[in-house]
Amino acid sequence: MGGSLSTELSKKYDGVKLWVLIGISVAAFIVLILGILSVWIMFLRRRSRKSSPDNSNCRIPVVSKEIRVDKVGNGSAAPPENAIKPSSEKLIALLGRSKSSDVEDVSQSSSTFHHDSRAYSSQSGEESSTTGNARKQAAAQQQQQQYGLAMASPLIGLPEVSHLGWGHWFTLRDLEIATDRFSPRHVIGEGGYGVVYHGRLVNGTDVAVKKLLNNLGQAEKEFRGEVEAIGHVRHKNLVRLLGYCIEGVHRMLVYEYVNNGNLEQWLHGALRQHGTLIWEARMKILLGTAKALAYLHEAIEPKVVHRDIKSSNILIDHEFNAKVSDFGLAKLLGSHETHITTRVMGTFGYVAPEYANTGLLNERSDIYSFGVLVLEAVTGRDPVDYGRPTNEVNLVEWLKMMVGNRRAEEVVDPNLGVKPSTRALKRALLVALRCVDPDSEKRPRMSQVVRMMETDEFPYREDRRSRRSRPASLDTDSMKEIVGSVETEQSPQYGMIHSK
Repeated sequence: MGGSLSTELSKKYDGVKLWVLIGISVAAFIVLILGILSVWIMFLRRRSRKSSPDNSNCRIPVVSKEIRVDKVGNGSAAPPENAIKPSSEKLIALLGRSKSSDVEDVSQSSSTFHHDSRAYSSQSGEESSTTGNARKQAAAQQQQQQYGLAMASPLIGLPEVSHLGWGHWFTLRDLEIATDRFSPRHVIGEGGYGVVYHGRLVNGTDVAVKKLLNNLGQAEKEFRGEVEAIGHVRHKNLVRLLGYCIEGVHRMLVYEYVNNGNLEQWLHGALRQHGTLIWEARMKILLGTAKALAYLHEAIEPKVVHRDIKSSNILIDHEFNAKVSDFGLAKLLGSHETHITTRVMGTFGYVAPEYANTGLLNERSDIYSFGVLVLEAVTGRDPVDYGRPTNEVNLVEWLKMMVGNRRAEEVVDPNLGVKPSTRALKRALLVALRCVDPDSEKRPRMSQVVRMMETDEFPYREDRRSRRSRPASLDTDSMKEIVGSVETEQSPQYGMIHSK
C-alpha cells in the first residue's frame, strides 16, 4: 500500500512530480486565505477612519516658542501680529484684580496624581445624583482655581491613551498631520538638540512639537530628562507636557501652546517693537517664575533642578503669566541627596559660580540663575554683554559696583516709561542680590523668595551675627540706605506694555 502511494506521488505530470504539485497547491491556498484576511482588515480600518474626524482641515498658525540656546542676547523671530497685541480691556481688568486672586501659594500646587486623588475623595459620599453632580462641579472648579489648572483638558477627543499613565501617546502620523509633515514653514525654534514646530491636533488644540535630533544618544537623554522632570507635574507657571511620540528612531515631545513670546524677546528681541514691558508686568512674570521653582524644589519628591533658568526659557501667555519651559537639562534630586556631581551645563552668565567651578549641583544653582534673571528684568541688560565697557560686561558684578557706589537709581531699565517706586525697586534689588550671593548656603529658598516678592515689608531680615559672617556679600543695612535714596514715584498703570 505504502509502495503504491509512493509510486503514485512520484509520477510526473508535465515534468513535475505529483507531490510537488500538491505542495504548491496547498501553499497557494494558504496565501489566498491570508490575502482575503488582509483585505477584510483593511476594509474595517477604512470604515473606522471614515467615522473619525476629518484630519485634512488642520491649519498651522505660527507661534513663538524656542528651545534651549546657549548664546545670550541674540534676538529671535517674533510671533505673528495677532499673537502679540493683547486687548487693552483684558489688560486693564488684569491689573484691577486683587492680589490674592493673582497669587498662587506654593503649598497649593500639586501634581496631576495628587490633584485627581484629592478631588475624588472630596466628592465621595454624596446623598443624591443631582446634588452630587452639582457638588462635584463646584469642587472641581474650586480645586482648579486653587491649583492653577486649566478648566478643560487639551487632550479631549484624542483616542490614544499613554501607557505611562499620563499624557497622550501620539503616533508619528498624528504629529505629521498636525505639523504638515514637519514643514519648515512651521518651525518656531531651533537649538543644538532639536527643532520645535507648531501644530494643530485633530481636536483643534494648538501644540508645540519638539522633535529631538538623534545626536549620539543626546536626544534619548533629553527625552528621558524632560519626561522624568515634568511628565507627572502640573502647575500654573510650568509649561505643560501633553504627551510624547516614540516610534523607531523618532523622539518627540508635545507641549501646550504658548504664543506671546518669551521674556528674552520682550526685553531684548523683536517683541520690543510692540512696546516695553511695564514694571508690574516684569514683576508678575518674575513672581510666577519664582512660584514654579519653589514648587519644583520644595513641593514634589524627588525635587527637580531645572539647570537652565534664563529669559528665553520663560514663556509668556496673553495674561503675562510666566511659563517655565525646556527641561532638557533638568536633574532629579532625592531628599537624601544634598547635591549631585554632573557635567557643567547651562547658559553662560546664568550658571552659579560654585557649579561652574566644581560640577556640584543642587537647587541653589537655580536660585542663582533666578537672581540673574531678576537683575536682567530690572536693568534690561543681558547677563553678559561684550559690547559694553569692561567693567560693565558682567551684569552681576556691574550691579554690585553701582549699588556700592550709591548709584542704584541708575540701574533701572531706561526704556521703562514710568520708573518703579522706591519700595518696589528696593525689594527687587535685595531679592536679586540675595539670590546671587557667592555663598550658596546663604541664598534664600525659593519659597522665601516668593514671600519676599509678595510682602510690603523689608524682605529677608537677618540678625547681626549672620551679617558679620558675610564679608563677601553686601551688608543689609547699607543696602537699605543706598537703595532707599532712590527718589522715584509710582504712577497708575493701564496695561502690561508701554507703547513707544
